[in-house]
Amino acid sequence: MNRFFELTITEDMAGKTIKEILYDYYDMSARLINRLKLSNGILLNGKSQFVTAIVHQGDILKISLPLETSLNIVATAMPLEIVYEDHDIMVIDKPPNLPVHPSQGNYSNTLANGVMYYWQQKGFNHIYRPVNRLDKDTSGLIIIAKNQYAHQQFANQITNKQLKRKYIAIVHGNVAQEKGTIDLPIARKEGSTIERMVSEDGQQAVTHYKVLKRVDNFTVIELVLQTGRTHQIRVHMSYIGHPLVGDWLYGKEEQELISRQALHSYSLEFIHPVSRQVMNFKSDIPGDMRKLIENV
Repeated sequence: MNRFFELTITEDMAGKTIKEILYDYYDMSARLINRLKLSNGILLNGKSQFVTAIVHQGDILKISLPLETSLNIVATAMPLEIVYEDHDIMVIDKPPNLPVHPSQGNYSNTLANGVMYYWQQKGFNHIYRPVNRLDKDTSGLIIIAKNQYAHQQFANQITNKQLKRKYIAIVHGNVAQEKGTIDLPIARKEGSTIERMVSEDGQQAVTHYKVLKRVDNFTVIELVLQTGRTHQIRVHMSYIGHPLVGDWLYGKEEQELISRQALHSYSLEFIHPVSRQVMNFKSDIPGDMRKLIENV
């Protein structure tokens, strides 16, 4: 099923080219505009037009995003906690111990497989495009873009710092400052395919934190990501001496306390890629983390 956008040209738009409208009004990338041209997805007053055509007041510009299909993800039935859904996006509350993407040796038991099954039951076959990526053991809110345009708009928001992501974590030790900022570059650890480390040769990574609660020798903190590097929170907190409880990679495995790192994506704020409305979503702290706070 194609996604259509229809726009009536106003007086202030008149005299521009279709390409300028797509850039200025829809904020489309050159790559997507090229795909629209190749798929005859641009109609002006019902007729196919070159993007160099001039528009006039009262013209009807109709955009049809290219039909996309995904054939390489196995559809697997699983429960999904869908917080929000419309034509362009989904917001899902992901449980812990569920990978976001299929990987070698795990082709059918990931969030991607569950989303693909859900779509197929509704007669859709979108390409799976997660926006904010969560580690397998990190729980909480994740956005799925349902078309290339929505995904491109979210990429712009990440670049412009308009996608605001907040996490709750439980870390070891008593974090001294009530709030602070960790600005330390992160790079892949030499010889490892998954592990990251603080390194002068790495990419800039900025994490803001605030103490929410102190419990014995643990601290519950809120974290806000200014950048989105792989394992950023886990690397930063471990580096300053406060690894996440249960983090087997950057701290230690602690099955007696929790079966995964105590990290939850609890808040998302963003601008809807099509309606331009500001949207806010929150997720309650999951049971295993709540139990840990109550029992330590």
